[in-house]
Amino acid sequence: MTAFAYNALPGRVIFGSGVAREQLTAEVEALGAKKILVIATGSEADLATELCEPFADRIAATFTEVRPHVPIEVVEQARAAADGADLVLSVGGGSTTGTAKAVALTTGLPILAVPTTYAGSEVTPVWGLTEAGRKTTGTDPRALPRTVVYDPDLTGTLPVELAVASGLNAMAHCVEAFWAPRRNPVSSAIAEDGIRHLATGLANPASREELLLGAYLAGSAFAVAGSGLHHKICHALGGAFDLPHAQTHAIVLPYVLAFNAPHAAEAASRIARALSVSDPVAGLHQLGARLGIPAGLRELGMAESDVDTVLAEIHAPADNPRPVTVAGLRSLLHAAWAGAEPGKDFA
Repeated sequence: MTAFAYNALPGRVIFGSGVAREQLTAEVEALGAKKILVIATGSEADLATELCEPFADRIAATFTEVRPHVPIEVVEQARAAADGADLVLSVGGGSTTGTAKAVALTTGLPILAVPTTYAGSEVTPVWGLTEAGRKTTGTDPRALPRTVVYDPDLTGTLPVELAVASGLNAMAHCVEAFWAPRRNPVSSAIAEDGIRHLATGLANPASREELLLGAYLAGSAFAVAGSGLHHKICHALGGAFDLPHAQTHAIVLPYVLAFNAPHAAEAASRIARALSVSDPVAGLHQLGARLGIPAGLRELGMAESDVDTVLAEIHAPADNPRPVTVAGLRSLLHAAWAGAEPGKDFA
């Protein structure tokens, strides 16, 4: 075994059905919060109000202007709303958590995250902001939530199409962890187990516990291993064209796997084992099709000419298993745009 470094990230995780309603107050107390900024989307504001009812007198403000890809103008409003607060409580999916992270970056406030999707960002120190059509990401310990309360009951209202897209987004975190820059045996073991739980949950989206546990493992693996080609592509697409985050990841994933798999045999073998299939590329593509994931990026409204528009914004990692050329990246994106069968013949 080669030498490696593994940086375990600090954080407290509470997991179980009903824990958001039963234990959230105790977690607020443990963080010593007196004035809380609550961040939630408009559609989840009622849920946030319900969860916060036992400590409603501590709510300083509720911010509901959350937007996908965390636009800088929204972040500035959220930061203003945080004035005087000593805790940020996020209730929602990846965009909600991302907005809380952006607030924490400049205020240093701790975050208590209550996820309602399978985004996984609640256990990572990775932040992202979009300004003038360009999404910028980075890593900062201030963006890592102090406490995460995982309650499968809170994902029960997710529409099935969003649940499966979110689950496949989490799957992308696991797959990417096998060849991301800081990969190591520990993160790879977590990623493989995450794929296994997610595959079990996606076979029956009502298996919310499996999906949520898989999302936690996926985020944990991604947080340590870092961001690779897949995320570089999806962040560029999302920032430039405002494509829906989870669906974009779900569509692009099998194409990046097809691109890298011939040059990452061990990773491909472990992904296949976790999915219980012989061919991981075909297995992932068929899983997405069976679950109703859009057949290509064009179904999300992306124009074919947008492929060349975004190429310069994708900065491929130098240690990607397969060298990334402009021609290879263009053929990968064209295939993902068209929804073609993921092949291994990229230029």
